[in-house]
Amino acid sequence: MTDPRIVPIHHEVNKGVGAAIINGYKQALADEMDLVAVMAGDNQMDPYQLPKLIMPIIEGKADYAKGNRLLSREMRQGMSPWRAFGNGMLSMLTKIGSGYWNIADPQNGYTVISKYALETIDLDSIYTYYGYCNDILLKMNAFGMRVVDVTMPARYGSEKSKIRYGKYIRKVAPMLFKGFLWRLRMKYMVLDFHPLVLFYFASMILVPLGLIFGLWIVLEKLIFHGHVSQNYPLLFVFIFLVGMQLLFFAMIFDMQANKTNYSKMA
Repeated sequence: MTDPRIVPIHHEVNKGVGAAIINGYKQALADEMDLVAVMAGDNQMDPYQLPKLIMPIIEGKADYAKGNRLLSREMRQGMSPWRAFGNGMLSMLTKIGSGYWNIADPQNGYTVISKYALETIDLDSIYTYYGYCNDILLKMNAFGMRVVDVTMPARYGSEKSKIRYGKYIRKVAPMLFKGFLWRLRMKYMVLDFHPLVLFYFASMILVPLGLIFGLWIVLEKLIFHGHVSQNYPLLFVFIFLVGMQLLFFAMIFDMQANKTNYSKMA
């Protein structure tokens, strides 16, 4: 390529797609770019959709715009049922982890981000595997960045995805949980304070404790035929329900705290 506008960046060793994106972001910051778009070279990202991603940031409505292919069956046309299911699972995990509760299709890598957002988040801490796009959302939410979903149809050819969603979720889910804990600490304890963080942490103790206690009751009664007090099942129900109630309260408070950080675009 001889076009001077093309700047190739090489990795001597494969560092993952996330590392490639992050190094591209760093180069764009060094070149003082105001907006940075990510468009993969596999023809799955329609160039005609790019203005829809750029305009919300130019108009000051968002700091980060991303594609969404899951809004309707027509939009998902060409996406396999297994892939749609995997995206749905990851959407739910990312909603909880990131605090962007209305988000969908977090695996969509067709994005545009502002210079302000890139300068605010710690690029060196971004996950370098395929879950980098989920991790970016976690980081952005902690600093109150505005995210917009832009609906667009899925676009596939005859290629076969190499992503194995079972392995993918096993690797990305722990990252999302760690990022979720980091977001709670940073957003609701370091930068500000909100009691929802106490509700979340209490539920993380009470719900597993209740489940373990309930399992012990079942094993003791049915398998080991031991004596179990009649009050123990009531205690199990009390611990578990209180934990679930605190969890739901924490989620509701989190939704309210983040309702101004997210919007949808047609």
